[in-house]
Amino acid sequence: MSRIGKLPINVPGGVTITVGDDNTVQVKGPKGQLSEKIAPMMQVVVEGDVLTVKRPSDLKEHKALHGLSRSLIHNMVVGVTTGYQKNLDIVGVGYRAQMQGTKLVLNVGYSHPVEFEAPAGISFEVPTPNRIVVHGIDKQQVGQIAADIRKVRPPEPYKGKGIKYDTEFVRRKEGKTGK
Repeated sequence: MSRIGKLPINVPGGVTITVGDDNTVQVKGPKGQLSEKIAPMMQVVVEGDVLTVKRPSDLKEHKALHGLSRSLIHNMVVGVTTGYQKNLDIVGVGYRAQMQGTKLVLNVGYSHPVEFEAPAGISFEVPTPNRIVVHGIDKQQVGQIAADIRKVRPPEPYKGKGIKYDTEFVRRKEGKTGK
């Protein structure tokens, strides 16, 4: 059996999970509501406060979908209870970020400021001018928005300037040597 797929998901108090006829799983919690369509061959069973995902056979495709389905549901449960966040650091002289309403404005060495509008379910926070925090309940959406922000100015290897994740290590290169 799949090591991840066979793990049960404990449903915390205040979270309700409903499974539709077309295998659409809806999770409602204190932070919001998420839904995801699970592969039709997977069977989602809710027994009290424990949710399990079962697969019909040991085919390779079913094994792969087993762990994926369980992970997607678990990410939804964690998202509606605690939420997700990604931290980004801005490195460079004069590089900074600021909030203008719900917009994130980045000044990262271009001739114009780069603006990001917060989509539904995502919020930005700028505790210091060189740090951005992306909050949300959908793990995939939070990661994608953080990647889009990083893509504006990825860190370069010579001086380390750019936007990077707080856990990211930028490997430095040696510059050109003289004669």
